[in-house]
Amino acid sequence: MPRNRPLVVVGDTLLDTDVEGQANRLAPDAPAPVLDVSEEHNRPGGAGLAATLAGAFPRDATEHPEIVLVTALGRSRSDQTVRDLLSSRVRLLELPLRGSVPVKTRLCARGRPLLRVDRGGGTVGPVTDEVRAALAGAHTVLVSDYGRGVAARLRAELAVLAGHTQVVWDPHPRGEPPVPGVRLVTPNAAEAMALCSEEHPETGGDSDGLHGHGRRGAALAAEWRSAAVAVTLGRRGAVLARPGDEAPLYFPPSQEAEGDPCGAGDCFAATAARALADGALPEEATHEAVRQSGAFVAAGGVRNPALWGGVPSSPPTVPQVTRTDDARALAASVRARGGTVVATGGCFDLLHAGHVGMLQNARRTGDCLIVCLNSDTSVRRLKGEGRPITPEADRVSVLAGLDCVDAIAVFDENTPERLLRELRPHVWVKGGDYGTERLPEAATLEEWGGRVLLLPYLDGRSTTVLARRAAGHHGTAASGLEQSP
Repeated sequence: MPRNRPLVVVGDTLLDTDVEGQANRLAPDAPAPVLDVSEEHNRPGGAGLAATLAGAFPRDATEHPEIVLVTALGRSRSDQTVRDLLSSRVRLLELPLRGSVPVKTRLCARGRPLLRVDRGGGTVGPVTDEVRAALAGAHTVLVSDYGRGVAARLRAELAVLAGHTQVVWDPHPRGEPPVPGVRLVTPNAAEAMALCSEEHPETGGDSDGLHGHGRRGAALAAEWRSAAVAVTLGRRGAVLARPGDEAPLYFPPSQEAEGDPCGAGDCFAATAARALADGALPEEATHEAVRQSGAFVAAGGVRNPALWGGVPSSPPTVPQVTRTDDARALAASVRARGGTVVATGGCFDLLHAGHVGMLQNARRTGDCLIVCLNSDTSVRRLKGEGRPITPEADRVSVLAGLDCVDAIAVFDENTPERLLRELRPHVWVKGGDYGTERLPEAATLEEWGGRVLLLPYLDGRSTTVLARRAAGHHGTAASGLEQSP
């Protein structure tokens, strides 16, 4: 994104308040829990949260675009609270609001919402010349429509803008339909169903399958004349559809994200807008938005202190148990509760059925399985030029995708003795036709009373066989390959 052209967020800002406490008793006059309040937190919601997220995690601080928020604010104490929360995060351009900013208050017991109280709201005033100028100079526009009037007030300007500027539209059933020409629309599954069921009865109903979500996305894209619609599915990821699509793209989540999902939709839309502004295609933007919204929830969502305590220097990332520190912590935790730590190791250059069977069986012998993985440098030193066939990052990704693998630690040496002394597993598993005398790790395991366990591969499966088959029994790629993982 050119540094002199901002990302403009347009929409309804709310004030979100969480009242935290404990509920350990019922009121004497009604069967209702009594919340003993311990603390209260305010944060911007709606378009204010989307703008905060759009600017909070730049990929490169030197290319951090200016974030401009166009929203409606009044003169109440709640409106001033919103101004104070946003003043250091975005450039705020206000439309007049007759009334007050909507306030959504959640009463939470030990982090779980018990009740939400909504109040406030008003009528949005006329568009200012300053707002028109900001929209005209925008590189990308994100419309965060919560049905409170800002998108409706700016509809004429947005309709002109969509003809020559990238627009991402996060809709609401009570809000405005996207203007024609929008690059990407991001309804969630419930919103897409509500918006689609009347106009397109054949795609409505209660179907919750991926194909049903895709049909609704394609129908809405055609109706709205938008380039694409990404229907967000919460912990299931998202589907991306274009007008007339029979087979939409499905983007599964890259992790199981447990936590408060409040704000995940705003994170998805903000991330997609940032990605498009950085030159991504809608498919790439959707993939990144699924990844980041999952990481957002896993990191605590709107309750994450890093989001409000300062601007992090890098994007939130999807947690991965792939580094030595993670593996060491896991091993210590399992040992502390009396469990059995199992480890195995190798190159795992071409992961085959023999590897998978061995890893599954290894996991069954204890309470966690840590894979000690040879780095690219280590594999090349051991196997020669042309190895590894699969680079380290891909090998880590494939192994991490197996349910039986709990953590991965990469090592650079020829053998993992140093790493094993850090992990101190109870069991060291090796697969294939090894004998104990051929395992240099055996002596290391004896230092703390660990033992070596040999598990066979399935017959006929080996890296050698796979590589030779792929090379058609010719070339150098398969030469000198061993059966070791």
